[in-house]
This record gives sequence, C-alpha cells and structure tokens, in this order.
Amino acid sequence: MKILLTGAAGFIGMHVAQLLLARGDEVLGIDNLNDYYDPALKQARLAQLLPHKAFRFVRMDIADAQALADLFAREKPQRVIHLAAQAGVRYSLQNPGVYLQTNLVGFGNILEGCRHHDVEHLVYASSSSVYGSNTKMPFSVHDNADHPVSLYGATKKANELMAHSYSHLFGLPTTGLRYFTVYGPWGRPDMALWLFTSAIMEGRSIDVFNHGKMQRDFTYIDDIAQGTVRVSDRVPAANPSYDSAAPDASSSHAPYRVYNIGNHQPVALMTLIETIEDALGVKATKNYLPMQSGDVLATFADVADLKRDVGFEPGTPLHVGVANWAHWYQSYAALKV
Repeated sequence: MKILLTGAAGFIGMHVAQLLLARGDEVLGIDNLNDYYDPALKQARLAQLLPHKAFRFVRMDIADAQALADLFAREKPQRVIHLAAQAGVRYSLQNPGVYLQTNLVGFGNILEGCRHHDVEHLVYASSSSVYGSNTKMPFSVHDNADHPVSLYGATKKANELMAHSYSHLFGLPTTGLRYFTVYGPWGRPDMALWLFTSAIMEGRSIDVFNHGKMQRDFTYIDDIAQGTVRVSDRVPAANPSYDSAAPDASSSHAPYRVYNIGNHQPVALMTLIETIEDALGVKATKNYLPMQSGDVLATFADVADLKRDVGFEPGTPLHVGVANWAHWYQSYAALKV
C-alpha cells in the first residue's frame, strides 16, 4: 500500500521506512531537513532509502498547510505514519516557538489531510515525556498524564488530545505511540548516547546530570521501528467497554488508541555509561552536574497493552544495542574524518 511517512530523514523515520520498503509498501517520505542538528546526517539517512524504487522523497515543512494539503490531494496515501516533530526536551526551553509551529500547527495540518482524504489509519509519535511529573511506576497508558514538565511533553500530550477529537468528530482511526528513550545506529547527536560516545572517543569529559541518579527505559531502534509498523497494521476501533463515567485514558468510544513502546527495563544512567565504556574499551571522565529543568528522575514503560493487542514487545538487551551503536558510530565518524 501507499504510506505517507513524515520525518523520513529522521532517526526513527529512516528505520521505519526500511521496514516498510522491505515488505513491499510504497513509501512517500517528507521532511524539511532543518538544522536542529547536522543536516548532513539526515542526508546520509536519506541516501540509505533513495535507491529503493518504491521510495520517493519530497522536501516539505508540515507547517505549510497549503503544500501539505496539495500533497494529500495528489498522492492520496492509504495510511500515514507521522514522525516529523521538533524533538528535544532541553531545546524547548530555548526555542519554544518551533515546538508550537511544528508539533501543534504541523500536526493539525496532518489531521486535516487525513480527514479530507479518507486515510484509513494515522499512527503518530507521542513520547514518554507526556508522563511528566508522574512517579507511579511503570508508566501506564491507563493512568492520567496531564502534568508535563516540559513544553515538548506538553505538545506531545496535545497531539493525543487533538487526535482524539478527530477520531471522535470524523471517525478517523488514530494511534499514538509513546516512545521511550530511543537509541541505536543513525541516532540523534543531541541524545545522551551520542554525546557520551563522542566525548569519550575525543578524550573530553561527559556531563552527568543529577549526579547520575536517574533511570531511563532505553529502547533499541529496531524494536521501535518494528512496533511502529506492527501498530500501523492494527487499525483501531471504538472500545465497546469504554465507560464515560470512568474514562480510560488509553482508549475511547472513538477509534482511538495510545500505546507505550519501551524496553520495560529501566536502566541507571551510570549503567549506560559503563556499557558504553565497555563497548568502546575506553573509560569516561565524568563531570557531575545537578538536575536540569524539564528532566525527570525515571521512565519505565508498561507495555502490557501493546503485547496484548499487537502481539509485540521490545526486548533487545542494552549491551547488544549499545555494541551495535558503537560499531555504527565508529564507522560513521571514520567517514567524516
């Protein structure tokens, strides 16, 4: 089938595109190739996709309502996997406007395109950041998640609310995926794994926030991509057991679902650093710093709903994923020398 994939030059987008192409789908990828991080990395990811005859790429900003509407009218995709967004918790403190424009206005344009062109399923990237100040572990899609601690998290929660309104008003099937700390080959330079690895290899110290007393549910990219594609094949229907007097946050009377995709095994930050050191064969010099604004102490995904409904749960061990990451990073860094 024809699938519109936004954020195709992104970290998750490239891996999702590869899976879709491998199984025979036609993929129309869009991305604005902005300079939030080195566009050369985005171009290198695209270079992995462009040789496929079933892949086409259009450079486009989803905040451009007319251009996106024209694309929907011209291409008429059957499904949409929406991964384009302004990412990053800390950057949202410095440049909030781009989050409002891309994550809210852009997402609204995606919803409109799906509504007017009979898209059979919209799958979109949410985030574990929606859980914000929640401390009940593991994080469950059935729990309230209305207290984000970053603008980034707030925009992702807003996406879920916007999607629900379109599911309710127009019968548009939507599924939001709350991704938990994605890592692996072709990852983003602003994320901890890249920052730690590059600093260690270059002999610089690494910044360890909250003195290392944090935990993250690190989830390998292959698991994220596999879960995303599998969810796209499961078009949601209304939940016949939904009770509006005791609403369940994960489903609705409308064709709407939300799932966590995480490794459901939180890892201490210091354990991650030790695993990177082992993979590289080099010890890190650590610069211990206090907690940063917008950060949370821990994340931990409850994936019971994903396993029940989709028959899938992430499971790549950290040492395997980090070893794959380190091998890729060393190869990529060598190409740039």
